[in-house]
Amino acid sequence: MATISARLSDSEKEALDEVAVLLDEDRSTTIRKALSEGLTDLRVRVAIKRYQSGEISVKQAAEIADVSLGKWLSIARENNLTSQLSPEELESDVEAAREL
Repeated sequence: MATISARLSDSEKEALDEVAVLLDEDRSTTIRKALSEGLTDLRVRVAIKRYQSGEISVKQAAEIADVSLGKWLSIARENNLTSQLSPEELESDVEAAREL
């Protein structure tokens, strides 16, 4: 396991300690959980932004978000996303879905 250090403001450290107490965990465990959940949220947020702008396909969005195609379609529906993709790009996504 790698060791990484980070500087926190006093208020961030306080918040971390409060959450660690709430979870009945040590600081390191709480940091790992928060980092994992935060990275997951960031990946989904980037995928949503790029998909909505038409930069990427459904398949690429699922890959960026690190979720299955079915899960991505659920995320897209929850966020009322509409595709800006061309018919050819949409057809490519359909083919990718069929391969799964």
